[in-house]
Amino acid sequence: MKTYNLMALRWPILAMTCVLVVSNIAVMYAINDWLTWGAFTYPLVFLVTDITNRTLGATAARKVALVGFALAVVLSVYLATPQIALASGAAFLTAQMLDITAFNRLRTLSWWKAPLIGSLLASVIDTGIFFYIAFYGSDMNWLTLAAGDLAMKCLMAVILLLPYKALLPRFAAVPDDSTARPTA
Repeated sequence: MKTYNLMALRWPILAMTCVLVVSNIAVMYAINDWLTWGAFTYPLVFLVTDITNRTLGATAARKVALVGFALAVVLSVYLATPQIALASGAAFLTAQMLDITAFNRLRTLSWWKAPLIGSLLASVIDTGIFFYIAFYGSDMNWLTLAAGDLAMKCLMAVILLLPYKALLPRFAAVPDDSTARPTA
């Protein structure tokens, strides 16, 4: 199993951090009564994770998720709100670890099954945790927003299969490394 230092993972970490911070800001702006702008940007985290997982393995994908999470939470405290940062962090970590695990269990199936099923499962968990922590007790109708957000995440999971498929030939896939012990 190959291990990657943070410098080798700088581009996926940067992508993950940027998507999370932009999404944490965008979720504060409702488009209508059932959707925020964050629903369009956040699903890109699954694309970053799934491409990293497919090309570098689960250990690298976990490292990208953890470092991207840490950087994004710190930035989001200042650029969004502390409550959004906390909600994002809790939801993101849970969802990303689920996505990585599901992806690895399904990685030998058709090219589209692992990223789609992993993203859909993780989106359900992510949406429930995030909207409960971020907006519970606020004036926003967070249940309606969560339902709209989840619907858009599901649609985006399907749409993002196109760039996923387009990017696959640019990278060599690695075998499943989910049974390997993570390294520092």
